[in-house]
Amino acid sequence: MRLQRIAATALLTLVTAAAQAAAFKAVLLVPADDPRLTRSRLERGLLGHPGGPAADAVAVALKEGKLELDAAGASLALDTVAVADAAAARAAAAAAEKAGATALLTDLPAAWTLAVADGSKLPVINLHTAADSLRGADCRRNLLHIGPSERMRADAIAQTLVARNWRHVLLLVSQDAADADRGAAAAAAIQRYGLKLVGRKPFKLSADPRERDLANPALLTGMAGGGAAYDVVWVVDADGEFAASLPYRTGLPRPVVGDGGLVALAWSARYERFGAPQVTRRLTRSAGRPMDAHAWSAWLGGKALIAAAVAAPKGPATAFAAALNKVELDGSKGVAMGFRAWDGQLRQPLLLSDGQAVVATAPAEGILHPTNSLDALGADAPEKLCKAR
Repeated sequence: MRLQRIAATALLTLVTAAAQAAAFKAVLLVPADDPRLTRSRLERGLLGHPGGPAADAVAVALKEGKLELDAAGASLALDTVAVADAAAARAAAAAAEKAGATALLTDLPAAWTLAVADGSKLPVINLHTAADSLRGADCRRNLLHIGPSERMRADAIAQTLVARNWRHVLLLVSQDAADADRGAAAAAAIQRYGLKLVGRKPFKLSADPRERDLANPALLTGMAGGGAAYDVVWVVDADGEFAASLPYRTGLPRPVVGDGGLVALAWSARYERFGAPQVTRRLTRSAGRPMDAHAWSAWLGGKALIAAAVAAPKGPATAFAAALNKVELDGSKGVAMGFRAWDGQLRQPLLLSDGQAVVATAPAEGILHPTNSLDALGADAPEKLCKAR
């Protein structure tokens, strides 16, 4: 009889705890008819470009975290909503909040991401968009970032050049409007780390013979006309097709970095330390493709939601949001990673890869910081431009 009372009490305790725990819901916003996921783009498999839908990797994270959620008495569900433009993204964010969502994940262009953050008071996790403006002048208090910023990627490349004493840089920047700010970030990193910019040239992906001066790698990187010698070519090309074709076609036999050749990435399927191969294989088993940088950011976004739910299993939403800002995440890079207070960016090491191997990591050896070496990548606290935090 006594054992029956104990068992009944234990069951009542479990039932009560389950009743008190929160059922969290997150919404992932993605572009409708995503141009990055067309068959031709996926077949190219360009470094740093998505290899498939972000939802696949978030689902892997939620599956992995189920046991931890169950132990905390919490649950976490995910809905995926496709949006056609910034206005639709803002409306979807407001609708998700009204329907009881706890957090939003976005895999959207910068302007759309900003619309989501303005359309809801919920925490918004930007999975991939690298625009520095979202961490600076256009930051929002409720906006967090998993993928590295353009400044972080540029710093990682510049540090790698310094470590190898490749100090004379020829910078090639696409004429695409999307690359204007990215070219400025590269030039700033070159100056910040004491490298010498020997030349900056625009290029254009074109088969028009009248534009061969803008499209021919040998002409762009040749020494004709009194051009200065260089140690390395840094190419800025968001589209990626020209950058992918640049190595081994330069006027001088020199390495290529940036968006082709050696690329700074959040993740590489070729990384082999800290349990990385196991992480990569989990997505392969689930979605039939290896983990790339885009998928890793989505996977870690899912892990951040789980960590917040475990830290605040009874809610309310404000407790969940506070826990989300303070999470420490293991992304199989060998260090604990958390969000910076001054811009919402996840501090993290970056991997330098040519697609065949991980050649280096950043911060580079010898790059020092007074408090946290990871803050040597990207805008540091004294450089804060975000007024919302």
